[in-house]
Amino acid sequence: MSDQNAEAAASVPSKVRVAVVFGGRSSEHAISCVTAGSVMKVLDPQRYEVVPVGISTDGRWVLAEGLEQQLAITDGTLPPRIDETSGALVTMAADPTARELTVHEPGAVPKVLGDVDVVLPLLHGPYGEDGTLQGMLELAGIPYVGSGVLASAVGMDKDVMKRLLAASGLPIGPYVAVRAQRWDADPDAVHAAVAELGYPVFVKPARAGASRGISKVHGREQLADAIAAAREHDPKLVIEAMLDGRELEVGVLAGRDGGRAEASLPAELKVLGGHEFYDFEAKYLDGTTAVGLPAALSEQQTAEIRGLAVRAFESLECEGLARVDFFLLADGRFVVNELNTMPGFTPTSMFPQMWAATGVSYAQLVDRLIGEALSRPSGLR
Repeated sequence: MSDQNAEAAASVPSKVRVAVVFGGRSSEHAISCVTAGSVMKVLDPQRYEVVPVGISTDGRWVLAEGLEQQLAITDGTLPPRIDETSGALVTMAADPTARELTVHEPGAVPKVLGDVDVVLPLLHGPYGEDGTLQGMLELAGIPYVGSGVLASAVGMDKDVMKRLLAASGLPIGPYVAVRAQRWDADPDAVHAAVAELGYPVFVKPARAGASRGISKVHGREQLADAIAAAREHDPKLVIEAMLDGRELEVGVLAGRDGGRAEASLPAELKVLGGHEFYDFEAKYLDGTTAVGLPAALSEQQTAEIRGLAVRAFESLECEGLARVDFFLLADGRFVVNELNTMPGFTPTSMFPQMWAATGVSYAQLVDRLIGEALSRPSGLR
């Protein structure tokens, strides 16, 4: 190669190697797969080299190549789960001097797949969104999209999250936290605490998402069954007083160049079709949720809710992205319901829709998140 050609080749930037990690051990496995399929379709092949890594429900990591077209909801049916047949087993080095993925084929010598520049951890729920994967990536010294260990863990636990939001002066609704041991030891005390909230209430797993395990409880006689359903997902529960108001959501992105976080235009959700609340089917499967985007709010209300969303993001020390859910009560007050540090990215998910309405397309959104992840240091920051 001539000196001139060598110089020209050296000036061509190499592609960013992105490991898209999805699936996982939580009850949100299928939705994580749908999110990954949507994101991989918009990653520009001229800029990114994508390494799809699926995690099975028993925790195995596999090289999930060629599955992109299957990772979608088709005619109301969720995609197949990732398992050991989905691809060769993969391991990631925990050595911060080597950002390597290694492939383990049966009967073959392990093959180093190469270094990874950044990880897109598109996992929802425990063992992925809750700081566990983030801690592993910190040990390995690999940049990743989204919040760090602390904010991810806090954002996953609705009880601890609400405590920190309240401590920061943000408005939250009345609730009680109940661990399995407390219910088993003294159900009458739990009944009394719930009665003080007033029925109806919502019983939720404290550390789950996608509306899995949630029940609306209208009276004392329904509480035990609702607690049992939530305990299938988590031994820790939150029981929330029902707030009669409009359901609103706001997307938040980390600020550019160290600046303050930015909030999207808000959206309003109206659940139709006989659903009592915004449950899993209404979110993902049967198309019975009407969306107002942007939400029909006054200019002052829009500014207020966007400001509250940024405050919530910053109070939990989030990074990258988050979705903040609100109620607008009849008296005009906004109440923060919860914050999600890795909101859904499916075609019907609110986070990308809200940013599209704010002027940031799906592909631009993913580019921005990857760029933000690459620009920040690993470790303490």
